[in-house]
Amino acid sequence: MNTPLRDHQHDLGGLVIGTGTPVVIAAIEGLGRAPVRPNDIDPPQGDGVWVGPDYYTGRTVRIDAGIRTPGDQAQALDILATLQELHDDPAVRLTGGATTQLRLKLPGRDVRVLFGRLRKAEPTLKDLIHGWVPLDIEFLAADPLFHADTVQSTTIPLGRVSGGGFTAPVVAPVVVNPGPAAATRPGRITNEGTAPAWPVLRITGPCANARITHVETGRTLQVNATIAAGEWIEIDTRPTWRSALRSNGGHAQLTPASRIDLFALPSGSSEIRWSATDPTNTCRLAVSWRPAWTAL
Repeated sequence: MNTPLRDHQHDLGGLVIGTGTPVVIAAIEGLGRAPVRPNDIDPPQGDGVWVGPDYYTGRTVRIDAGIRTPGDQAQALDILATLQELHDDPAVRLTGGATTQLRLKLPGRDVRVLFGRLRKAEPTLKDLIHGWVPLDIEFLAADPLFHADTVQSTTIPLGRVSGGGFTAPVVAPVVVNPGPAAATRPGRITNEGTAPAWPVLRITGPCANARITHVETGRTLQVNATIAAGEWIEIDTRPTWRSALRSNGGHAQLTPASRIDLFALPSGSSEIRWSATDPTNTCRLAVSWRPAWTAL
């Protein structure tokens, strides 16, 4: 459960800083357009430059802050220790791709989340005797997008669910009524953000040869494997952690045409369908995602 935040409060991996806390913030930098990795090429003969594709890199968020605990040096050091200990978790620090969160709450916006690592937390202790510790913080967001604070999810059974149909007796002319529930069928996904969202897809057995399709783009992910009852395969499309793993920790093999790096959910409403071989019709596909934005 995430800690609720007020305007101008931010959560740095579990430590709330900003308004109403002992850690005051003077300025935050790095929340504008993410840095770009250009691929421009100078022509061998001629003026100008050939402008290549631009890719976003990670963004570095710099926070100019200070721990203010007048008359209490020990409390200031305790807060500093908490900040360091929260970001010293070996499960994150020693695992490639693992990240922590920087949650931001600004006026007129819901909480937005950046995923990355704390890269710097440098205190200046010369004024510790007064209960004041200037603090230089840097957080590297591996993913340049701003994400929703909560994960959205849906579970999709095999086969399509229809909210309508025909009512007997059928009399010409025949009018097909999709029904009021058609827009909320299990495969309908809504990304409320302005940027593509990267889903995590978990197939729970028993089934074989599962194939997942994003209808609007035609992108597919196919697993040519058998998943036993109670076991699962999880396909993680997020840029910071792209993988296809089995519940036993092993890797799952996707077909060569399956492009995890292109299986994104566009802004707005779209649909995911899937198929598999399952005589019991008990297997399920669980889809989870966070709406995403390119700007605050």
